[in-house]
Amino acid sequence: MGGRMKFDGPKIIVFVVVLNMVIGAADRLLTVESSPKILNRSGNNVTLTLTWTANSSSSSSDMDWLGIYNPPDSADDHFIGYILLSSFCPNWMKEEGSCYLDLPLINLRRPYEFRVFRWDKSEISNTAPMDKDHNPLPSTAHFLARSDAVSFRNLNDPAQLHLAFTSYQDEMRVMFLTREDIKSYARYGLREGELNRVAEAHSVTYTRSEMCDEPANTSLGWRDPGYIHDAIMQGLEPGKRYFYQVGSNEGGWSSIQSFVSSDKDSDETIAFLFGDMGVSVPYKTFFLSQEESKLTVKWLERELEKLGDKPTFISHIGDMSYARGYEWIWDAFFTQIEPIASKVPYHVCIGNHDYDWPSQPWKPEWSTRVYGNDGGGECGVPYSLKFQMPGDSSFPTGNAAPSTKNLYYSFDLGVVHFLYMSTETNFLRGSDQYTFIEQDLKKVDRNKTPFVVFQGHRPMYTTDYALSERPLREKMIENLEPLLVKYRVNLVLWGHVHKYERFCPLKNLSCGSMDSEADLPVHVVIGMGGQDTQPNWEPRPDHPADPIYPQPVRSLYRSSEFGYTRLYATREALTLSYIGNHDGQVHDVLDIRLKGVKKASDWISFLKVGSLFLVGTLLGFIGGYLFYPKRECVQWKGMESVKHL
Repeated sequence: MGGRMKFDGPKIIVFVVVLNMVIGAADRLLTVESSPKILNRSGNNVTLTLTWTANSSSSSSDMDWLGIYNPPDSADDHFIGYILLSSFCPNWMKEEGSCYLDLPLINLRRPYEFRVFRWDKSEISNTAPMDKDHNPLPSTAHFLARSDAVSFRNLNDPAQLHLAFTSYQDEMRVMFLTREDIKSYARYGLREGELNRVAEAHSVTYTRSEMCDEPANTSLGWRDPGYIHDAIMQGLEPGKRYFYQVGSNEGGWSSIQSFVSSDKDSDETIAFLFGDMGVSVPYKTFFLSQEESKLTVKWLERELEKLGDKPTFISHIGDMSYARGYEWIWDAFFTQIEPIASKVPYHVCIGNHDYDWPSQPWKPEWSTRVYGNDGGGECGVPYSLKFQMPGDSSFPTGNAAPSTKNLYYSFDLGVVHFLYMSTETNFLRGSDQYTFIEQDLKKVDRNKTPFVVFQGHRPMYTTDYALSERPLREKMIENLEPLLVKYRVNLVLWGHVHKYERFCPLKNLSCGSMDSEADLPVHVVIGMGGQDTQPNWEPRPDHPADPIYPQPVRSLYRSSEFGYTRLYATREALTLSYIGNHDGQVHDVLDIRLKGVKKASDWISFLKVGSLFLVGTLLGFIGGYLFYPKRECVQWKGMESVKHL
């Protein structure tokens, strides 16, 4: 009997068996069959069928594996992922049999191939190659079989759509990929059947020579990224739902999507914010897959469905894909977020895993243990070109790579001014970034946007016990915190630490007033988007080796639950809610009110007391009406008698 395992993804299973290459191994005959050989869309499933028959020397191992290759001429050890056969073939250890695997494939603009190898535990040694999480990589010494190529009907199919605000309220940017540099467009309109307005897209790509270090600049990590197209839809009416699609007659068109345009005059603001999400892939690769990231996207899809036709956006504050030099992981990330990023603007700021490399240009003496090789040699190139945020901030890489972009910028949405910074490039007094932040905060019109939300990747405040980051936090407190306090920033959001932690209103490590009308900013760490590497909390100072982690006074709430935050603001109050992935429920709430404005619960209490008073007065009046007139007649009669005396 055969076994079958289904991976998450569209289930398109066509039972037309296409016989691929048959290899006679030294110990068994194995065939790898695929169906269909041509897939229609990115994310469609291929069905792989493995069939084997034994000879007199038949043997197998529970470490035998299936390699996934793209392009098909990749070297054996240059797979993009692998799956242990014993994980989906329950009968693999038997002398003969068959099994099936349904595997969703992303359109990487080149065909795929699948290969099977024998791998035995005896081959694992201290000198065996390891992945970045210190797990042994599979051996390619014993080749068994390969499939023919599996491809897509249109390798130029426009894919990986994602939106962003521009610096103008009546615009919306859309970015997407194709294999070739085809002149492409976005066509859009207020009705799905009338996409009669057209925006021409500009395209860009990058090359392996522009990567700064390994593995990004090696044949192992590099894959052709295709062409990135950028179109701006202009002249949008505020707060309206627009329909759009991207592509061209030559390369094909995407399916029709929709978004709600920004409304600068709205009296409310809604946003969804988190950091450090990563991506989940249905195979093992050179890093651990971030399974929780799928749940984050799932719950955000639910949120957007419930929201209806209200403007909103998503804020992902650093460490996007965790590709770390393996180019195809960026494709997996944008494919995973497309169901949400094609519907609402997806805004980002740079994180260490999007940028850092050993020779990065800004690395002061105090930061030698802060900035390392977390970006896998990408030096911010994919991040800078695959996203386009408002403004024109940039920082030279100091080599052949293009300047790093999307570092610091701001925009207004409804009643909130959002400001982003880069913790990976110079933010000290006198730097371009410091000047931008100071000038931006000076210009905020609090009559228009009464709330200011500041965001960056590495936290200024955290109880994570990462001593190597302490110099960075000290510099941030010294240089940036005075600006946050002086210009009355209401809320400061950070990622990097993969947990949720909310602090009291802070200044120089000390709590200010705990009143929700406090002038000091409230810092919240929201790096729980999906990356599962967990931090260590601060231990007891007198027993640092003991696994006891008292919560400092400044830390009001902290949790290891993955999830995201929902921001809702009006002209009177801003509420940040922390939603957990395991149940989709609110686990913590922060309420910030403007001075002199009572929160809803206060008004409810006031109304309750006032209502009781009014009811009591009314009952007294009714009772008096029924009883008091008789007394009044007696009194007036008496007075009249007196008067007559």
